[in-house]
Amino acid sequence: MSTSAKKRLTWSLSILLVLATIATSVSYVVSTHQAQAQDTSQGLRQIALITGPNIPPRGLWAFDISFVDDQSQVDYLADASNASVDLIDTRTDTLIGQIGGFRGFHGSRETQGPGGVLVDDLDQLWVSDGDSTVKVTDLSSRTIVATLNTGGAKRADEIAYDPQDQLLLVTNGSEPVPFATFISVTKRAIVGKLVFADASGGLEAPVFDAQTHLFYLSVPANKRYPGGAVAVVDPLTQQLVREYPLPACDPSGVALDPATQELLLGCSGHPVIISATTGQVVATVLQTSGCDEVWYNRGDRRFYLAAFTNPAGPVLSVVDAATGTWVENVATVKKTHSVAVDPLTNHIFVPESGRGIVVYAQT
Repeated sequence: MSTSAKKRLTWSLSILLVLATIATSVSYVVSTHQAQAQDTSQGLRQIALITGPNIPPRGLWAFDISFVDDQSQVDYLADASNASVDLIDTRTDTLIGQIGGFRGFHGSRETQGPGGVLVDDLDQLWVSDGDSTVKVTDLSSRTIVATLNTGGAKRADEIAYDPQDQLLLVTNGSEPVPFATFISVTKRAIVGKLVFADASGGLEAPVFDAQTHLFYLSVPANKRYPGGAVAVVDPLTQQLVREYPLPACDPSGVALDPATQELLLGCSGHPVIISATTGQVVATVLQTSGCDEVWYNRGDRRFYLAAFTNPAGPVLSVVDAATGTWVENVATVKKTHSVAVDPLTNHIFVPESGRGIVVYAQT
């Protein structure tokens, strides 16, 4: 082969090698971008923003618990800034009304109301208020029809419902000696009280487990339990059955996955998942912390956590309930500590100061 032919062959091979390298690089970039787009498409996205009369108010918004009633598909938000419960249609993501008659916010979180909200199976809305009362609203007329005083000096707070015995458990966690009140929803009457003399850090959220037929109640850190605890309460005897000490949790919110019989605790540190039957820690979620209200959504078998004091900034955190693993964090705004989910639409409702009620969904 002549020298010139060898040179032409060498140049041809070099060009082919360069073209092959470029093609590989382009293919890698396209594949990477496609993978990134695919990953992004699986995350939560805002799909609606709900506003209304003084929603949101100017400045920080004093709100508390969100509760979705999946029978009526209405989200109820305890809105102390407006001294009302706000009603959101979770099918259309629209504000459909407000129920007034509550204490409101007057500078102290310990006496603000409404606080806890919950709908029973008799079409009654139960709302805890800042004057240690629980108010009953007939949802057909949207009017308050009864007021029960739990006997404290500060707010009645979180609520859970036992539909088997038609009993509510309502906490007064801000009192010097915290206590829980048992209320019959059929009689609209107080039927018992349980004092937590050692709960110097107060009481937080309860949840009812139909399988064990017990209430589980978050007990923040105190001298007896420096990491906090879960109090297990029998609704029939209205007595404390046992306590599960927690490792460095200081819990607020609690949610139950009935399928696994596991409780997720929203902690001031990293959230933990424990067995409802043994109290053993089965998972710790390291990618988020500083949670208040947490919610289990049976529609997608996920926990949703309002991590409003997360060190890297407030986020809505998502945890796979089946595996106990973290899924993602979505940035929210300051003091965003409430969340509820409609299991039929899988729409997630998050009140955010300065914005309104933000609706998220998988898109």
